[in-house]
Amino acid sequence: MGEYGINQSVRRFEDARLLTGGGDYVADGNAHGQLHGVMVRSPYGHAAIRNIDAAAALAAPGVAAVVTGRDYADLGWGPIPHVGPAVKRRGGADLAVPEFWPVAVDRVRMVGEGVAFIVAETADQARDAGELVGIEYEQLPAVSGAEPALATGAPALWPAIGDNEALVHEIGDRAATDAAFATAHHVVARRFDISRVLANAMEPRACLAAWNGRADHYTLRAPVQHPWMVRRILAARILGVDELQVRVITPDVGGSFGIRSNIYPEYLAALAASRLTGRPVKWTGDRSEGFVSDYHGRDNIAEAALALDADGGFRGFRLRNLVDIGAYFSPMGAGPATNNLGTLSGVYTTPVSHVEVVGVFTNSHPTAPYRGAGRPEAAYIIECLVDEAARELDFDPVELRRRNIIPPSAMPFKTALTFTYDSGEFEKNMDDAVRLVDREGFPARRAASEASGRLRGLGFAYAIERAAPPGLEAAEIRFDPGGTVTVLSGTTQQGQGHVTMYTQLLCSWLGIEPDRVRVIQGDTDRLAFGQGAGGSRSSAMGTAALQMAKDKVIAKGCELAAHLLEAAVDDIVFADGEFTVAGTDRSLPLGEIVRAAFSPGSLPDGIEPGLSAHAVYRGSVASYPNGCHACEVEIDPETGAVELLQYAVVDDFGTVLNPLMVKGQVHGGVAQGLGQITLENAVYGVDGQLLTASFMDYGMPRADDMCGFAVVTNPVPTTANPLGVKGAGEAGTVGAMPCVMNAIRDALTSAGAEALDMPATPARVWSAIQAAKDTG
Repeated sequence: MGEYGINQSVRRFEDARLLTGGGDYVADGNAHGQLHGVMVRSPYGHAAIRNIDAAAALAAPGVAAVVTGRDYADLGWGPIPHVGPAVKRRGGADLAVPEFWPVAVDRVRMVGEGVAFIVAETADQARDAGELVGIEYEQLPAVSGAEPALATGAPALWPAIGDNEALVHEIGDRAATDAAFATAHHVVARRFDISRVLANAMEPRACLAAWNGRADHYTLRAPVQHPWMVRRILAARILGVDELQVRVITPDVGGSFGIRSNIYPEYLAALAASRLTGRPVKWTGDRSEGFVSDYHGRDNIAEAALALDADGGFRGFRLRNLVDIGAYFSPMGAGPATNNLGTLSGVYTTPVSHVEVVGVFTNSHPTAPYRGAGRPEAAYIIECLVDEAARELDFDPVELRRRNIIPPSAMPFKTALTFTYDSGEFEKNMDDAVRLVDREGFPARRAASEASGRLRGLGFAYAIERAAPPGLEAAEIRFDPGGTVTVLSGTTQQGQGHVTMYTQLLCSWLGIEPDRVRVIQGDTDRLAFGQGAGGSRSSAMGTAALQMAKDKVIAKGCELAAHLLEAAVDDIVFADGEFTVAGTDRSLPLGEIVRAAFSPGSLPDGIEPGLSAHAVYRGSVASYPNGCHACEVEIDPETGAVELLQYAVVDDFGTVLNPLMVKGQVHGGVAQGLGQITLENAVYGVDGQLLTASFMDYGMPRADDMCGFAVVTNPVPTTANPLGVKGAGEAGTVGAMPCVMNAIRDALTSAGAEALDMPATPARVWSAIQAAKDTG
């Protein structure tokens, strides 16, 4: 059925339900006899808890329990574990992971940390009772920011560890890089402050937790990206039970972006409250609470340098990156700092590189993966540094990239920083992006802006990232006797359009109509195994597993067709929903084969009734989506306001399954990258107070901050997975951050302004322009 084939722009099947109020989100779920939970949170960035008096709260109307940190510990359950990469501390010492209790036991180390969890018959009763909890704090010195936390005499968050240095991770060749810098003709160095941001997904977090005492079984309904991983961690690392005693359900999720790939304190507090009261417990966070309870993203200080020869050839790259971990490791907290450093190599032939990452504990909320999980930061550093080199050494930024870009003939290309690219046409993508934004006509447009008293800039960035790293994924196809089919996938959806992707592929492969397909995801009791979503993996890994299951279904269908058509199995071919005896007009439609599969009298001996298949795909290598971004901005020097005039991107996502959804992914990613560059910035005071704790102080991009996006794809299929897909979920953000900043810097350079760090808010841009006037 060609209209559902690969590379067809099929509209999303799930949207009608979601847009008409038919979504099934966590907060929509209720259980008979449920209680409601509210977390009492610390107002201090660092304090000792001297006493908790819950008597008045327990006596308040409707209150069933007050769960403190000690109540949780008395259950014998474990703290939130760190399941990120096995990185080390300085000198190769094992990582020291502080105990991260879902409800603080004797000390709080961040504003918003849970101190008591109130459960009552209604949420209002729980909130009222929370105000009655008497908590005696002894405020302690706090430290905010990675650099102050490493300074001599800084208060140590974890005295047993000895200092605030959480991890040290190195990749590359230090000696060879030092030698390259020592003999370089030019060295360009720059510091980049990469802001801390919040995901602020459309759906606030919530959970519904239930313990069945008769079966000693736990059910957690929560918006998580990896339900099977969460089940495994809950069972083995926290509750101390078998996995069959735990069920995790993830229904519709209104945005995640990596932040929800983790276990959160409220989920464990609700499970503990259910265990202690014997009743289901529902917790629903509100928007303000999310600022101080959701894990944060990014927050790096990068000291980067690029060594060049006299002709502009890149000879070496080095980086020292300070990463603010927060007060605790989130479950995947070390990942963004260390997993995707290969993106720092960009698409260039740089022969040697060295990177040192230092993770730092501070009195702030833990950081976690956030759309790109280290890739946007890395792309920002290398692509902004390349532009700095072009400015400082008077090279054209496009031509400087061209001199160093990896040609297709060099594939596969092993970079100096862990990645090996299997395919790509980088220079072609860059040339196409240059044409899309009419670079030749830019000088005239800049002159017109200057004539009207405004500044215009054009920026480019070439971003490459690792997607769908090695791992497993599962899928199952189940036909029922009526001919409808259920797809069960181990991936999970948070708005990406998985239902459409799997339905489209199955309709194309099997020749059935979309209304005959149902897709189920995110329930650990419905499918035995899965790895969820993250790292742009679903379109590569989930589809590969589905393809394997489809092949098994067709193989069994061929056996049944051969029996019914009295032909040899090898003579049966399947196409467009029909099983046909090759070279004849004798055929049977898939629907008839399905009915026969459930009719014992139609089955030959030795064939099991029914038509279903389960498959697990094992991916052994990653893919590398890449693309060139270009954008044009105009700045009003009187206000510092930045206007996005045009944006174009030429991407290589390998095989494109659905161009319409790919463009949607790129649009959303670009918006998030633009938001961080121009608006978003989570700021802590020196006492650990979050100064940007609401939308009154934390800026978010809106539709009128955007312009039209030109998104073009240049598919160069990968060999990393059966369909040749490279993944598109994070690419927009990875490329947008350096691209937008390079355009802003290009505009400011014409006014003589110096380097500007994110976010490029109107106030900061205006100040940079005024400083240039004062020194000019």
